[in-house]
Amino acid sequence: MSQQDIQRLSKKNPILKPWDIETLVGSFNGLELDANRGLDQRNLVAAVQKVEPERQYDEIRGALKEVDVSRPDKVELDEFVELIARLRTADKAKQGSGPAAVAAKAFEGITSDRAYTGRTVLGSRQNASSAHTINEDEREEFANHINFALSGDADIGYRLPIDPHTMQLFDEARDGLILSKLINYSAPETIDERVLNRGRKLSPFQVTENNNVVINSAKAIGCSVVNIGSQDLAEGREHLLLGLIWQVIKIGLFANIDIKLHPELYRLLEEGEALEDFLKLPADAILLRWFNYHLAAAGWARRVTNFSGDIKDSENYTVLLSQLVPAQCSREPLREGDLMSRAELMLQNADRIGCRRYVSPKTVVNGNPKLNLAFVAHLFNTHPCLQPLEDTGEHAELDDLLFRNQEYDREARAFALWLNSLNVDPFVNYLFEDVKDGLVLLQAFDKIFPGTVPWKRVNSRQPLMRFKQIENTNLLVDLGKSQRFSLVGIQGADITDGVPTLVLAIVWQLMRANIVQTLASLSAQGREVTDRDMVAWANKVVAGKSPAIRSFSDQSLASGHYLLNVLDGMKPGIVDPALVAEARTDEERKRNAQYAISIARKLGATIFLLPEDIVEVKPKMILTFIGSLMALQK
Repeated sequence: MSQQDIQRLSKKNPILKPWDIETLVGSFNGLELDANRGLDQRNLVAAVQKVEPERQYDEIRGALKEVDVSRPDKVELDEFVELIARLRTADKAKQGSGPAAVAAKAFEGITSDRAYTGRTVLGSRQNASSAHTINEDEREEFANHINFALSGDADIGYRLPIDPHTMQLFDEARDGLILSKLINYSAPETIDERVLNRGRKLSPFQVTENNNVVINSAKAIGCSVVNIGSQDLAEGREHLLLGLIWQVIKIGLFANIDIKLHPELYRLLEEGEALEDFLKLPADAILLRWFNYHLAAAGWARRVTNFSGDIKDSENYTVLLSQLVPAQCSREPLREGDLMSRAELMLQNADRIGCRRYVSPKTVVNGNPKLNLAFVAHLFNTHPCLQPLEDTGEHAELDDLLFRNQEYDREARAFALWLNSLNVDPFVNYLFEDVKDGLVLLQAFDKIFPGTVPWKRVNSRQPLMRFKQIENTNLLVDLGKSQRFSLVGIQGADITDGVPTLVLAIVWQLMRANIVQTLASLSAQGREVTDRDMVAWANKVVAGKSPAIRSFSDQSLASGHYLLNVLDGMKPGIVDPALVAEARTDEERKRNAQYAISIARKLGATIFLLPEDIVEVKPKMILTFIGSLMALQK
């Protein structure tokens, strides 16, 4: 580098002397650079620490956020010098009184140092007035969870363990690989990992494809990803990533808190409570029931109503553990007066039964609700300790309710996920139970046909009596008829009674209207798109690759070959022929279906059907698949 260039950099970064810059240039040139003289950001921390060994991961990362890099994930010489300059400028600023830190706390409404402890305030260069906080304890425990869950993975094992005490988690999550693996850990086989772009150096386009898979797969397992895009993940936006990671972890923890998997949860029904009402409870409420069931069995007078204030003193935890595994967990911690020491003794009990995860003495005493919820869910998953039901009358009501609607489960699951993707409130867990009062479906209707729901006529104050629920569902049926839905023989009472075929009929028509409306808005003439139009579009895309189909009931769809050819027709080369099975068996057909679904998500489509829906040729679900692809193409 010429003296003129050194003078230029010195003038741009006055805190650095010319001899400092000469040293930095020599150090930078000795690094492993690409053909355009850029340093991979993954190697930046080590490069800076080579020059200034005392620098910490997070301060280097923070300084990089203030540098305008010319290429994604690369740092060039000028930018490297600027980063060092910003680090030294920050050192100088720390010698002052720190008004910036005080302002940051006030901006977030954090009025005391005690409330501020354990949080990191993140600013934005693009918008100086915006800031977000992240909980450092949650970041630490989520990193620990990922290290535990993905250790030894063939594709990303070399990147683990993630340092839980730094912001490394967010940098490692940017390319979508870790998040994809985490989704599959929480909900196995959601993503066909054959579609993922792997490697130590991915292009921005490959990162976007991976993150498309993450976003659309997260929706498919029930995560709320409103206002989160693949670019947000690629940019490592900490508050969005932390929220998404928590949702994925929580779905995995809650997966087995299901009366179909644990019929013994029937024992948690309260006196006089109907099973239908129990099924409406979200998983966290069931966990509280389970916690209190064991406290009562232990003869303990206290009860828990939350995962924060009621567990801070560790007393309820101590009694719960001693009730679950009395041989290894004593009540000795109750003798300890200091809260932190008592929490540590309680966690030592948890460690004896392999359950010291998600919390520390600090997060117990501080009452972090997410981490304590995770701890209790882990206890349930490993030590439910509920007496199996008798083979007599206890099974009768449960079997009748659970198996009565079993044939509709898969369709109901897809429709529930679709409703949740519309951000309805409350979250839909059991479709037939959660739509009985009409409120969720009216919200969905209003999102698809804005302004059509006369909300002044809607009964919303809970609890709703049956006749009030029927008033809501009758209104829904009337609104459906006004949009030319086929609702012959369907009354509001059928929805309130949870009649499966009729509930599915009206939700399906809402979902189909959503797809058709999206396609119409993308077409030049705004013309309504019919099923025949979708079939014609798909046949045109696969021309020369597959025989045409007449409808979405065509049994040839079961092989998955037609759908894979649609995808390859949309983007030639996206399907690897070597990964397509001949489809001679159901297992081969299922693998093809999984591959097709993950490729569709990679392209950016929101897909809610399961591989079995393709193998069994479910026309409604295949229509949603083609409709989502058609919307992308338009």
